Amino acid sequence: MQRRSRIRLLGAAVVLATAATGPATAAGQATAAQPATPAASAAGGAHFVVLGDEHRGLAQVERAVRDSGGTVVKSWPQIGVVIATSTSADFATVVRRKNGVRGAGATRNLAELATTPPAARIAAGADAKSLEATEAVVTNGGKGKPTDPGDPLSVNQWNLGAIKADQAHARSGGSPNVVVGVLDSGIEATHPDLAANVDASRSVGCTNEGVPDTAPAAWAPTTSDHGTHVAGIIAAAKNGVGVVGVAPNVKLASVKVVDDEGFIYPEYAICGFVWAAEKGIHVTNNSYFIDPWFLWCRTDADQRAVITAVTRAVDYSARRGVVNVAALGNSNWDLSHDITDSGSPNNGTPTTRETGPECFNLPSEIDGVVGVSSTGVKNEKSYFSNYGITETDVAAPGGDRMQVPSTPDANGRILSTVVGGAWGYKQGTSMASPHAAGVVALIRSTHRYWPAPVVIGALHVGADKLPCPPGVYDPDGTGVWAATCEGGKSGRGFYGSGLIDALAAVR
Repeated sequence: MQRRSRIRLLGAAVVLATAATGPATAAGQATAAQPATPAASAAGGAHFVVLGDEHRGLAQVERAVRDSGGTVVKSWPQIGVVIATSTSADFATVVRRKNGVRGAGATRNLAELATTPPAARIAAGADAKSLEATEAVVTNGGKGKPTDPGDPLSVNQWNLGAIKADQAHARSGGSPNVVVGVLDSGIEATHPDLAANVDASRSVGCTNEGVPDTAPAAWAPTTSDHGTHVAGIIAAAKNGVGVVGVAPNVKLASVKVVDDEGFIYPEYAICGFVWAAEKGIHVTNNSYFIDPWFLWCRTDADQRAVITAVTRAVDYSARRGVVNVAALGNSNWDLSHDITDSGSPNNGTPTTRETGPECFNLPSEIDGVVGVSSTGVKNEKSYFSNYGITETDVAAPGGDRMQVPSTPDANGRILSTVVGGAWGYKQGTSMASPHAAGVVALIRSTHRYWPAPVVIGALHVGADKLPCPPGVYDPDGTGVWAATCEGGKSGRGFYGSGLIDALAAVR
């Protein structure tokens, strides 16, 4: 059994993954023993996905929901999914027996949510979130030669040179006709480095029970700057101010899937993927894992229904031409081996469980999603980054405090935009994933008629291979972050096809 590290954020995954994943990536580490059950007494009842058949109407499923004591919140006939609530403790069991229903499962509420105050739930994940804390916020200036001349803070963006983005920009900064959907905690649309690139017409909030809301307040950041930081990595404008993004000319859609308590529940993510599919979004970045389970297991009927629902949403977006990119997480876990998960569910009392191939990190382990691991300035695996010989597609800079660059700030984390019109450092696979999304945006800009599978293939082919380090990788010599890379000279275990290459994307 591979034991997961105590810090399990994605750094973005906000659950972001900035340093890993974001809010959602942060899960509590306490171990406890009570299995999760829907909270019939919680205000509004528990939330569920109820599955019908794809490509067919949902009238029968909606009727089944009502007949079983539930309320229909949102129907997605495109993917055969109904989001429902119910105050009945046995709702899922009852509705599964109804004609036309192919599965049902609770998405978030646990029995203890009826009595546990929100502040306590947030505190449970504080350790994991520590990787993504903003550091050394700066507002102007910077000494030395900028990586991208004209934008003063690019002098500290070692990450641009690592993937040859500075060279790529001499050829192309991407096309304003390409839109990247940032499924995250919201983007500050007035930020001086982002304002020119935020597409309000394609932005949406999904945190009101997974029901789309296009009001600007619904997709603006509230309690987290994670989404704003991710957005800057992708497309901070090359405008003589602050930093430069990987694809500084492309557009950004703020698709808010992280609620004010830092959770990304399945209905939020489903809303985000379907929205991207139907609003002309070309790429999505997903720096998070879906709560409340770090790993969702098919052996559980509730979790199996959620896996199916989210997978349908991802597949629907892929069929509509969207390339979905996701952070692998910040727990230093080998996702190709069995894992002891002692932090799920993260919105209640966690239960220690052994997980195997029947369990998945959503959305990064869904087929067709580009899973991204994190590297530091030495092009070595970030100490916190998850990895896996079958799960890692590519690697990208996510920062690493142990790998120190020769920049003016000598900060090995990633510098990008944060709320309040400022800039700051974060680290995590949450930061790595948007680098890859930015390179995908450059490929789509250069080859506008390529279908999504060809674009993903080009990302792999263009990547620069990195070999596995010999023996056990132990970055600080303490054994706390020890990891073993499978794949030898191919480096696949840590780096997949290799380190992404922005210059290859624009050729």
